[in-house]
Amino acid sequence: MGIIASIAIAVVGVVILLLLALEVQYRRRPGNKLELTAGNWQLEVYEPQRYLLVGELEFRNLTQRLEVMVPEIWVEVKLLSTDSLKGITTDAQVIPRYKDAEPRADGYWEGHIVKREVSPIEIQVEIQGADLSALRVAWIRVHFFTYGPQGRIPRVRHVIVPLVFPSPADSKNWRPATNADVLPIRTHLLTHLDNPVEVVQRYVLPNAQPGDIVTIGETPLAVMQGRFRHPSDLKPGWVARRLCYLFMPTSSLATACGLQTLIDLVGPVRVLFAFGVGAIAKVFGKPGVFYQLAGEQARLIDDVTGTIPPYDQFIVLGPQNPQQVVDQIKRETGLAAAIVDVNDLRAVKVLAASPELTTSFLQQALIKNPAGNASEQTPVVLIRPVKSTKLVT
Repeated sequence: MGIIASIAIAVVGVVILLLLALEVQYRRRPGNKLELTAGNWQLEVYEPQRYLLVGELEFRNLTQRLEVMVPEIWVEVKLLSTDSLKGITTDAQVIPRYKDAEPRADGYWEGHIVKREVSPIEIQVEIQGADLSALRVAWIRVHFFTYGPQGRIPRVRHVIVPLVFPSPADSKNWRPATNADVLPIRTHLLTHLDNPVEVVQRYVLPNAQPGDIVTIGETPLAVMQGRFRHPSDLKPGWVARRLCYLFMPTSSLATACGLQTLIDLVGPVRVLFAFGVGAIAKVFGKPGVFYQLAGEQARLIDDVTGTIPPYDQFIVLGPQNPQQVVDQIKRETGLAAAIVDVNDLRAVKVLAASPELTTSFLQQALIKNPAGNASEQTPVVLIRPVKSTKLVT
């Protein structure tokens, strides 16, 4: 019996080691790691009764060695307008543009294997109606399945395309502020297809003069950087589903998806540690320790409903490398710049600023929140200091 028992234990041990080895190699595998880019989009036709949007996107296989297939793909279009959409129709087509592709007249998508080279596709969205002038935005959802080592997985690429573009001359409502005058700058709905420097050049420079300062809201900058996620793309884990109940209901971390967004950025261990230490510190009269330990993004995440449509359906992260953006704006436009987080509660947080600017000056100029928190669509503010105002200490 002793020998049989020893053999049985050894067999069980070998099986356990094999299972552990399989689990380790599985977790190290990339699986269906396929990316569909947001692409480049153009309004090829912009007529009163017909718009034609054309996007050039790419499937990219990030697994290096594995093949991932795209057996199905289709497009859904949601229009945002200031008027009724009755009588307005949309038609979307997906056209393969990769090597040896043979687009079909019936629009059928033939299953495609994405290897190491990129696989470009073209999406055409035609919008027709008696009068399209009230349209503001096309929210394009590209649905597709990936098929590979991890099975058949549904995915969605969200693309937001503006359909109306204000003139720089539309921004003319200067307002007085402490030691400065401020001008909220109206823009088109900013998307991840925009560049912050180009936005300043297009909308701000025609209204600016030497010595002016430009500020951009942290959420619009994050949107331009593509730092927003739809809740359907998130998979809240054990930590997020349980810990979210312990935050204030008004916090963007009080939902499983909101908190999971932070966990995906910094990891569950850091979030648990920050929460534990923060809870103890709060007992001793020191609030805010969680946000210090969890990192800057913990304060900057905006959960669903936190911004204007259609981004009210998304979780928007804080911007990335705001100081680099500020420096680039100053270098390419000559304007001092700042990235700010401002609300109607007279709270002004400066994330990054040109060296000659002080936090106190920016807070005084922006404390009344000239950009607004509703649907003003004025994500940029031009500040003109009054003479003799000191910007630096």
